[in-house]
Amino acid sequence: MKFVALVAIVAEEQEEEAIKMAKEAGAGAVTILKGRNLGLKEKKIFFGLTLEENISLLLFVLPRKISLLVLKKLRKGLDIDNAQNSSLIFTLPLGHVAGLNIEELHQFENKIKTVL
Repeated sequence: MKFVALVAIVAEEQEEEAIKMAKEAGAGAVTILKGRNLGLKEKKIFFGLTLEENISLLLFVLPRKISLLVLKKLRKGLDIDNAQNSSLIFTLPLGHVAGLNIEELHQFENKIKTVL
């Protein structure tokens, strides 16, 4: 089975919604990293405090056959193509993977069987 890393960078307030959509599309476990978005435009300053957008980086390790389903679900559900949306989703191929949960592997196999 070939695996990919699906990375979704979303606004912190969209985190739970994005995870729910990804799981509905067949994703399993997720690793969540917190960060700040520093874009090209200068950030607003209010009473000496810089207002920055807090983001969540969601990292999923998925079989290649499921990754496109998850990406499409997130793209549509989060309205990624909207110019006002600062979210980003991409996949990276993984050459070698170790440490995946056997239960999660069985879940992936069952999901792939229903897709095919």
